[in-house]
Amino acid sequence: MAKIFSKKDMIYLQQLLRKSQNTITAAESCTGGLVASLITKISGSSDIFNGSIISYSNYIKEKELDVKSKTLNNFGAVSIEVVEEMLDGAIKKFDASFAIAISGVAGPTGGTKNKPVGMVVIGISNNKGLKKVKIYNFKGSREEVQEQAAKTALKQILKFIKKTLDN
Repeated sequence: MAKIFSKKDMIYLQQLLRKSQNTITAAESCTGGLVASLITKISGSSDIFNGSIISYSNYIKEKELDVKSKTLNNFGAVSIEVVEEMLDGAIKKFDASFAIAISGVAGPTGGTKNKPVGMVVIGISNNKGLKKVKIYNFKGSREEVQEQAAKTALKQILKFIKKTLDN
């Protein structure tokens, strides 16, 4: 899974953020802080990363990220709509330039017909309101789904940042 997003990719991401004087944050549910862990494994990451939030419960999604209870009730935690609101909440809470938000069903339990195990919604955004949110279906154990989700999110934010900074 290193080929999804490697340590070298992370160093490059952080150099890009540093050079452009931007910061990154994350709002994680099913990945339980894995994105934050991968970011902070690199020494010196404190100048591009103020923090993140593990909003595992709906209560914390509402209380800490301003996700509307109506959105949670209408669409469920694993939805494009909730991830969009998580992105907004994370950007605001951490005053970040870029954000990642992830919500999904890591398994092995919790899957339904409409939201099977391995379904993960990944969103990325900037502080100017530009967002990309996509549904992924990963295969493997709980840990494998979590790792694929975290590294895919980082890969997507790297592409997004490169494109954004080029404009």
